[in-house]
Amino acid sequence: MKTFCLEIWGDFACFTRPEMKVERVSYDVITPSAARAIFEAILWKPAIRWQIEKIEILKPIKWINLRRNEVGAVIPATKLKSAEKKGKGNLSLYIEDERKQRAGLFLKDVRYRLYAHFEMHNNATDKNPVKFAEMFKRRARKGQCFNQPYLGTREFSAHFELLEKQEKIPAIDESRDLGWMLYDMDYTDKNNPQPMFFHAQMNNGTINIPPIKSDEVRK
Repeated sequence: MKTFCLEIWGDFACFTRPEMKVERVSYDVITPSAARAIFEAILWKPAIRWQIEKIEILKPIKWINLRRNEVGAVIPATKLKSAEKKGKGNLSLYIEDERKQRAGLFLKDVRYRLYAHFEMHNNATDKNPVKFAEMFKRRARKGQCFNQPYLGTREFSAHFELLEKQEKIPAIDESRDLGWMLYDMDYTDKNNPQPMFFHAQMNNGTINIPPIKSDEVRK
């Protein structure tokens, strides 16, 4: 089970707290689900699932308040299904009518080091981990990705670099209790996905992430 290491960075980030209903307020650091999404952006295959092992914070945690325009509505799913069935329909959404201005508390100037490995699904037909490992390394070295990695929201794109033998800068010298943090979503019941949480502790700039089936992960 090989561990891969990515260093990621960006100007802004927002790892939204789910308890905030209207305003966007970020967690202090990247969440395991957001970290997993970055690995999946580089290599996603039905046969594998990424497991984040550790997160290292490389820059001091800094905040910024921003007000942004957002669209406050979506096209109803019933309209989409009706249009698909009939072959036509009114699927327009006028931004000026649905524009909402919302405040957000975001992170700025972030840099993290992410450690992860992938696990093979039990029902995978292609069980060749060496092939997937080489595929990930090749894509990460070249900066290739299926979609642009982002830092919580798609407007905050992430830069990444695969770390192999490069000299690593130290994590920040800070420890704090980050409280309960979103771990990931459980899609066992596809019609009713459930959030999972864990108690995040940052020790000398490092957060150890428990396995998804660990007792430390709660629903």
